[in-house]
Amino acid sequence: MATERDKMRASRLADLAKKDGKSGLRQNTSGLMSDVVDKFDLRSMWDSEELRDKLKQAGLRGQAPIITYMFFRLIMPAIITVAGLIYMFFIADYDYAPIVKIGVAVGAGYLGYFLPNMFIENQVQRRQQSIKEAFPDALDMLLICVQSGMSTEAAFGKVSAEVGSQSIELAEEMSLTTAELSYLPERRQAYENLSKRT
Repeated sequence: MATERDKMRASRLADLAKKDGKSGLRQNTSGLMSDVVDKFDLRSMWDSEELRDKLKQAGLRGQAPIITYMFFRLIMPAIITVAGLIYMFFIADYDYAPIVKIGVAVGAGYLGYFLPNMFIENQVQRRQQSIKEAFPDALDMLLICVQSGMSTEAAFGKVSAEVGSQSIELAEEMSLTTAELSYLPERRQAYENLSKRT
C-alpha cells in the first residue's frame, strides 16, 4: 500500500512540477516542528482518531502532516496577533484607542487558532469535489471490468490507472483500496476504509 501511495504521489508531484515549473511539495517535517510538538506535549492535547481521519480525508497521510498541523495550531494565534498589532498600529490609519487596537489584534489571533482547521476543511471539500466529479465514470468502468470477468482487485487497479486523468485523488484512493483488498483479512474493511478516507 505504501509503495502504491508513493508511486501515485510521485506521479502527482511530477504533474504539478510540469504545470508550475516547481520541484514539488515537501512532505518532511523539520526538526524544529517535531521538537516544539514534543516539548509542549501537543500530541496528548490534539492527537485523536478524528484528527487522523480528517487529515486522511484531506489526502494528508503519515506523521508529517500531524506534526505540521499541531505546530501551526500552536503558533498561528501568536503570528496572527503580532501581524494584527503591526497592522493596527503601524500600517492602518484608524483613529481608535490603543486598547481597541490591541483588542482587535487579540481577536484576530483568536481566529488564527482555527485557521489550521479551516485549511484542512477546505482541502477535504476540494478533494471530495474532485472525487465526486469522477466517481460516476469510475463506477461505470468498474462495473464493465467486473462484468467482463476481472477480479475486484484487478478491476480497481485498472480503473485507478484510467481515472487518473480525471481525478488523481480518486485514482490514489482506488489504488490504496486495491492494495488493501489484497492483504486485509476482510474485504469489507477495505471498502469501509475507502469510505472513511473519502
